[in-house]
Amino acid sequence: MTARTGGNAEDTDFDVDEVLALVRDPDGRTSSSGAGPRPASGDAVPAPAGPGARHDQHAAAHKATGWAEARAIAARAARSGGRRAPVSVRIEDALGLTLAAPLTALTDLPSFDTSAMDGWAVAGPGPWDVRDEGVLAGHGEPARLTDGEAVRIATGARIPPDTTAVLRSEHGRTDDKGRLHAGRDLQHGQDIRPRGQECRSGDQLVPLGTLVTPAVLGLAAAAGYDTLTVVPAPRVEVLVLGDELLTEGLPHEGLIRDALGPMLPPWLRALGASVAAVRRVGDDAKALHKAITGSDADLILTTGGTASGPVDHVHPTLSRIGAELLVDGVKVRPGHPMLLARIKENQHLVGLPGNPLAAVSGLLTLAEPLLRTLAARPAPEPYTMPIQDAVHGHPYDTRLIPGVLRGDHAVALHYNGPAMLRGIAAADALVVVPPGGSRAGEELELLDLPWAFAGIGVCFT
Repeated sequence: MTARTGGNAEDTDFDVDEVLALVRDPDGRTSSSGAGPRPASGDAVPAPAGPGARHDQHAAAHKATGWAEARAIAARAARSGGRRAPVSVRIEDALGLTLAAPLTALTDLPSFDTSAMDGWAVAGPGPWDVRDEGVLAGHGEPARLTDGEAVRIATGARIPPDTTAVLRSEHGRTDDKGRLHAGRDLQHGQDIRPRGQECRSGDQLVPLGTLVTPAVLGLAAAAGYDTLTVVPAPRVEVLVLGDELLTEGLPHEGLIRDALGPMLPPWLRALGASVAAVRRVGDDAKALHKAITGSDADLILTTGGTASGPVDHVHPTLSRIGAELLVDGVKVRPGHPMLLARIKENQHLVGLPGNPLAAVSGLLTLAEPLLRTLAARPAPEPYTMPIQDAVHGHPYDTRLIPGVLRGDHAVALHYNGPAMLRGIAAADALVVVPPGGSRAGEELELLDLPWAFAGIGVCFT
């Protein structure tokens, strides 16, 4: 077992039990997995008449790609297009992108001998006569010291030539004649950062393929960079389908609020994408055709319209434009009607189901591997944790259930139906439940949510 310790609920400033209380069954039972007499989720499959009937029903109604295979297909699809040319961007615009060239030091770090502390630069053994003028950071090279001399110096200031050591402010005292005495033994070179201590000009600091984090930005700036060569962020256009969606106010008269329009763009940015536009297309086949054929995004993401209802126009539109269906349905709940299509050599479409949690499932199943590969981000290391309680499973399909991490185990949450967001709003990860479910204590794979182990200001920029 590989357990994550950072970022679990016990490390936060709230009580995990309070969070779990928000995702209990209405009758007060902890849902975790939906164990007990309550149905596990809104997408539970009714039991057919018998084993043979169940098999025939499944074979006829659910010819789809396995969940793990679908993710692999999405990653391969991103690699099948032409090479994406690196770009040069200002370092302040590089956060979250991947280095397309190694970061090599353009200067020694430090580029000159500097003081590591506020105090005095001293030469030779003490006591020392102290010069009147001090040495501050940001100034040119100070005058040389002679044995028996000292000069006040600030942290980061250049060390005067022939300095023996820096005496910290708290370790020195002056007598009534103004001479400086050391309060403890002073070693040669003490509290001096020598030129090149961290690196020499030309040293490789981080390799190609490194994700640009705030720390990498700081290192690049210190090493002399104004711009960085990076893999460009894949451009995504989001098409929100559905005439029943409201953008403000309370649901009424059969209309509901659009949850995906506000949720998807920041989530896509957390996955390394650049969101070019969010367009509301409604249930209009002509408008959908125009939006898809007129887009120059690397990935078009649609919401809803992936089934076979009277206003589900995604499949007919893809057929009309000659797109290649790579994945047409996935054996996962929620979200099985999701799809992946290649429109052009370097352009793909991921069709998400319209239900919010089903759309999240589609996002992490198909869009995440594709975007990660396009952005040249490393694949996250798979890991598992024991599940606290038994979890009901779908007879044939993988289930993705919101969960929280509690020390060395995971707790699956309720409110995990395809139209629900209440569970995932409290979650750290999605728990991957195999067909048939799992027993208490069984090791299950987890998919981290982007914000669970990173600051919101970092991962959503």
